[in-house]
Amino acid sequence: MKKISLIINNKKYTLDVSYDLRLIDLLRDKLNLTGTKEGCGEGECGACTVIMNGRTVNSCLVLAHQADGSNITTIEGVADGEKLHPIQEAFLEKGAVQCGFCTPGMVLSAKALLDKNHNPSREEIREGVSGNLCRCTGYNKIVEAVELAAEKMRGEQK
Repeated sequence: MKKISLIINNKKYTLDVSYDLRLIDLLRDKLNLTGTKEGCGEGECGACTVIMNGRTVNSCLVLAHQADGSNITTIEGVADGEKLHPIQEAFLEKGAVQCGFCTPGMVLSAKALLDKNHNPSREEIREGVSGNLCRCTGYNKIVEAVELAAEKMRGEQK
């Protein structure tokens, strides 16, 4: 066991974790942050994407003890209380959500992109979400949603 301290969604946690516990299992099973989904368990589908220290990671590939000292954002930390984040609003408005399994990872990849680039090109958006697989919606609506979210975040849309 190892004692770790980390911040998840602006809340500080100090936890004892086993050396083989994955970050996704810590989030889902220990902290009940079940918005992070497990898809392939091999880091290929992006369903388990979280933002760790400003960068997206596949939480199925990160051991919990490796996150010691990190600042993590999960899908539960994106909205502001009851108010959806502009990215979440845009996904709904553009119909970029169907089954919803990939959506948390897509939203977090979009957030990581838009936090660094407020006006990405379509190619940059495609690259930004390239680690996330969607088997339902297709990517055009997702790209359109990220474009709309960028406009909203720049104050060009309401």
